Amino acid sequence: MKKILMLIIPALMLMSCGDETQSEIKMDALIPRKILFGNPEKTSVSLSYDGQNIAYLAPKDGVMNVHIAPLAQFKSARSVTDDKKRGIDYYSWAFDNKHIIYAQDVEGNENFMLFSTNIETNKSTPLTPNNARAVIFDISPSFPEEILVGTNARKKEYFDAYKVNVVTGKSELVYENNEYFALIVDDNYKLRFGKKKLPDGSDQVYQFDNSGNATLFDTIARDETMTTSIIDFNKSNDVIYMIDSRDRNTSALFSLDLKTKEKQLLVKDDKADIRGVVIHPTEKTVQAAVAEYTRRKWHFLDEAYKNELEYLQTVHSGDVVVTGRSLDDNHWIVAYSNDVKPVAYYHFDRTKKHADFLFFNQQELANYKLQPMEPVVIKTRDNLELVSYLTKPQNSPAPLVLMVHGGPNLRDSWGLSGRHQWLANRGYAVLSVNYRGSVGFGKDFINAGNGEWGNKMHNDLIDAVNWAIDNKITTKDKVAIMGGSYGGYATLVGLTFTPDLFACGVDICGISNLTTFLDSIPPYWKPLKAAIVKNLGADSDTEEGRNLLRSRSPLTFADRIKKPLLIGQGQNDPRVKKAESDQIVDKMKQHNIPVTYVLYPDEGHGFVRPENSMSFFAIAEHFLAKNLGGQAEPIGSDYKGSSYQIVHGGDYLDIKTSSK
Repeated sequence: MKKILMLIIPALMLMSCGDETQSEIKMDALIPRKILFGNPEKTSVSLSYDGQNIAYLAPKDGVMNVHIAPLAQFKSARSVTDDKKRGIDYYSWAFDNKHIIYAQDVEGNENFMLFSTNIETNKSTPLTPNNARAVIFDISPSFPEEILVGTNARKKEYFDAYKVNVVTGKSELVYENNEYFALIVDDNYKLRFGKKKLPDGSDQVYQFDNSGNATLFDTIARDETMTTSIIDFNKSNDVIYMIDSRDRNTSALFSLDLKTKEKQLLVKDDKADIRGVVIHPTEKTVQAAVAEYTRRKWHFLDEAYKNELEYLQTVHSGDVVVTGRSLDDNHWIVAYSNDVKPVAYYHFDRTKKHADFLFFNQQELANYKLQPMEPVVIKTRDNLELVSYLTKPQNSPAPLVLMVHGGPNLRDSWGLSGRHQWLANRGYAVLSVNYRGSVGFGKDFINAGNGEWGNKMHNDLIDAVNWAIDNKITTKDKVAIMGGSYGGYATLVGLTFTPDLFACGVDICGISNLTTFLDSIPPYWKPLKAAIVKNLGADSDTEEGRNLLRSRSPLTFADRIKKPLLIGQGQNDPRVKKAESDQIVDKMKQHNIPVTYVLYPDEGHGFVRPENSMSFFAIAEHFLAKNLGGQAEPIGSDYKGSSYQIVHGGDYLDIKTSSK
C-alpha cells in the first residue's frame, strides 16, 4: 500500500450519502453548526487485512479516536486510542492485523509523529522522534510487523528512510538521504527511485541498483511534473505503473517494463487527468482508474472489478468508493458519496455477492433539507473552461459566497460539502470555481496558472462572479469571497485589487505578502522551492522578482480595502505563518480600516479541533449575515472549549474578546 497511492486516490468528504430509512425532513430549519462543523459520528472506515475487524474514527469524550470492532459485531466497537485534544485524522492497519498506526502533531505544527497501538492491550508505542516530521513510505504484507517511514530528524530538508517495528518501536536506518525530495520504494522495502528538483523546476528521476548506486533514469520537464510520476510496481517489481502527460495534455496511466523499456498505455481520458488508480491487493494488477472532469468517471481494466462495482451501484445511491479490502479480497468496506445525503458505509461480502448496511457517517444530517450541488462550466474571457460547482438556496436570486479552494494546485469536486450546505441553508448561493492552476484538467490548465497569482487566476474568479450575476443567481451588490490558504490569498486579492467587487471577505490563513511567504516556507519544502517559484512566477532572491511579488501581494494595496474583512489564523501555522495575517491587520489599523482578526493559539494551517471550527464559523456566519443579510443561528455554546482570541475588531460584530 504505497503512500503515493493514498495521496492520489481522492479522499471522501466528511459528509455525503444516506440510508433506506430516514426521519421526517425538517424543510425550513437551520442546520445546527455542531452537525456541520463538529465531529462526524463515524468516518475513515477501514478493514483489517485478515477481514476480521473493522476500524473507524469516532469521538471519544468529544475527541476523534480510532475505534475497532469485529466485522460481524460492528456495533460493539470500542476505542483503542486515547487522544485528549486535537484528535486523530489519519490511521492505517498494520499487516499483522494487531496494530493500528496513526499520526499526530503538536498544535498544528505539522511535525507529525507516528504511533502504533496494540488493539488488544490499547498500548501505544511511539515509532518516530518527537522533534521531526514523519511520512509513511510503504506498508507491505511482506513485513507484517514493520513499516517503512521517512523522518527529517537528521536534516530538516530531506527524509531518511527507516524500517520500524510496530510492536517494539525499534528502527533501522535503510537509507540516509541528502539530495532527493522524494524516495520511491517497492513492497520489499527496497529503494528503487529518488527524485531531485532542478533549478528550472524540472525533475530528475534516479534509479538505484542492488548496491544502492543511482543513475539517471528519467527527466521530467517542469510543465510535466504535476502530471507525470511513478505510482506503484507490479507483483514482481519489474514493471512500474505511472501517470504521464508527455506527448499529450491529460495524464494517462501507463505501465513500463524496467527490463525491456516497453511502455504500454493502460488508461486515458481526453477530458481529465487520471487521478485515482485501483490495484489488486496481492496480484498488483491495475483493475480500474478514475478521471474527473465535472464528475468521477471510471475506466475498467478488470472485468470482475467492473461487475462488482456495477452491482454495488444498485445497492445504494451515490458514487461508490471502496475504502477497505481484506488481503484475500473476499471482504470490502464500501462508502457511498452523494451531494444531498450523509455518507453510507456497507460491508460487501464478495463470496456471497451481497452488501449489508453498516452505518452513516452523520445520521443527524439526514433529518434536514439539503440543497443539490450542480456542476457548471464557465467560460473565461480568454476561452478557458472553469469546471465549477453551484449550490443554490431555496429562493433565488440570493446573496452569493464565492468559495475559493486552497493549493492552488488542488481542485473542488462534486459531493456533499459541509460549507456549501451551511451557506445554502442560511440563504446564500455558493459557487466553487476551479480556476486556472487547479489540478485534474490536464497540464495546460495547470500551467496556465504559473505566474498568474493576483492576475489571470483572479480574473477567472471575476469571470465566474459575472457569470453568476448574468444568470440572475445573485446581484452585483451581494457577493462575498471566502477561502483558506490560497483561497485566503484570493480573498485578500479580491478586497485589494478589486475593492468594489465584493461586499465582504472571509480569509482563513491567507498569504498577504508573497515575498515573506516565499522566504519563510517550511524546511522540507526547500528542495521544492523551484516549483514554488515557478508557480508564483518570481523569486524573492532578485530585485526583479521581489518587485513582481510585491505587485501581486495584497499587503501592498491594503489601503485600498473598502469592505469588511474577517481573518482567521492559526498561531502555529508552518505553511502560511501568523506574520501573514499580522502584517495586513497592522497596515489596515494604520489606515483606520475596520478588520476583525481571530487567532487560535493551538492551531496550525486551518482549524482541526471542532471547538475551534465551530467558534470561527459561528463568527463568520454572523459576519456574513451582517454584510449580506442571510440567516444566522444564535451563537449559543459554540465558543465553549475554543481557544479563540479576538486580536482586533471584536466590536465590529459585538462578539467576545476572549475565550475565557
